[in-house]
Amino acid sequence: MTAAAFVVAGALDQPTGGYVYDRAIIDGLQADGVDIEVVELAGTFPVADDTARAALDRTLARASPRMPVIVDGLAAGGLPEVVERHAGQGALIVLLHHPLCDETGLDDATQAHLLESERRVLACATRIIVTSRFTARRLVSLALAREDAITVIEPGVRPATLAHVAHQGAPRLLCVASIIPRKGHRLLVDALAQLRDLDWVCDFVGDDKRDADETKALHQAVDRHGLSSRIRLHGSQNTQALERYYERAAIFVLASYYEGYGMVIDEAVAHGLPIVTTTGGALADTVPAGAGIVVAPGDTNALAQALHTLIDDAEQRGCAAAAARIARSRQRDWAAAAREFAAVLAR
Repeated sequence: MTAAAFVVAGALDQPTGGYVYDRAIIDGLQADGVDIEVVELAGTFPVADDTARAALDRTLARASPRMPVIVDGLAAGGLPEVVERHAGQGALIVLLHHPLCDETGLDDATQAHLLESERRVLACATRIIVTSRFTARRLVSLALAREDAITVIEPGVRPATLAHVAHQGAPRLLCVASIIPRKGHRLLVDALAQLRDLDWVCDFVGDDKRDADETKALHQAVDRHGLSSRIRLHGSQNTQALERYYERAAIFVLASYYEGYGMVIDEAVAHGLPIVTTTGGALADTVPAGAGIVVAPGDTNALAQALHTLIDDAEQRGCAAAAARIARSRQRDWAAAAREFAAVLAR
């Protein structure tokens, strides 16, 4: 039986796209008979504290040379000295969702520090796995890795129920994203504030504990625009509750400045929803042709216009939903993604 360690930063059950990917790959590998030891590191990431440093050091020190170690980039990217200390002991596979230096809101010094840190970590990897072709290109453009060292394994999608896009009443918008600056929630609120004359409501679903300052600023933005009766913040939801939000939605919206893939776009497509999003990072590649409207990141007016079009024009909304349903039939499941991952482990 193939065996591997899978190392993540903190608890594996966190409700973000990166951890959803990790959990689904682990489940798929285990279903295919791969013995996975999950290691949840204590400490602060990606700008690591001493607890994180010691946790990763202990994990790599006790790893068998015959057992591949998969490390999520969030767990390793800020600890090059630890990774370098154990380089060459065995196969080290770094799973990178997006470069750490591309996170929104970093100052120049932190961005430069993370870029150099991640370059040193990736130099020690025997293989680098990324979740999108965009991220592969991004690593090469930043001189973080050679193209031939990178394997792209895009996410799978879980089976989903089609949303009731044509239901009566005010179109219900849905945004599923952790409340952090990169996801553009406040930009979305500013855009929606331009559409007061239209009939709509919007549900924000996502982790509101990750960045307390951003969550506070978002509440203030909603209150400042007088939209508290139309924009509802629900926090993290379990799978069943999230499914109900998707089923009730008429339009999916994501205002991110940057995404390494954008798994929620795949989820929206799986539910047959028309989409409004941006070209931030990999999003331009992730949205199927015809399934929605894509605008430049950070452009409030363009986002408002795109939303106006789909809220106000039921026919165009229906056409985008039809394109999403066609794309839905071509989506692959997580078992296929896990098989690709297993093939990397077997090399």
